[in-house]
Amino acid sequence: MTFGSLDGSELGDGVVATLLYFVVGVAVLGLGFLALDALTPGNLRTQVYTDRKPNAAILLGANHLALAVIVVTAIMTSSDELLQGLVDSAVYGVLGVVLQGVALRVLDAFVPGHLRAIVDEDRMSGAAWAVATSLVAIGVVNAAALS
Repeated sequence: MTFGSLDGSELGDGVVATLLYFVVGVAVLGLGFLALDALTPGNLRTQVYTDRKPNAAILLGANHLALAVIVVTAIMTSSDELLQGLVDSAVYGVLGVVLQGVALRVLDAFVPGHLRAIVDEDRMSGAAWAVATSLVAIGVVNAAALS
């Protein structure tokens, strides 16, 4: 039985790349939070974590899930060269945030009573779930469109 060899430099490079891609991914998710906060009424952090508005939480969760799919796809389809791969991931991640924001605005135009009012309700709304599902679906399409 042979165990093969161990290349510490390759492992070290992989750890550094993992950390850098993680930072890019978390930064994109943070940007996505800020974008959603700007597109919804009031302070999203307060609505979700202090006021416990269920519809705000539903949309935040759906948006993060959609962006996570986009970020994962951006990382997996990025260049094998580390610097170019990080740039690819960041650019496509930010593009994903922008496209999700545009999609949210388009959905808002078609939601009777406007999404902003739904987010601020104290009761959980089926409309919030419908918009959330649409955001995830749009995120998956967005991810599939990455080239």
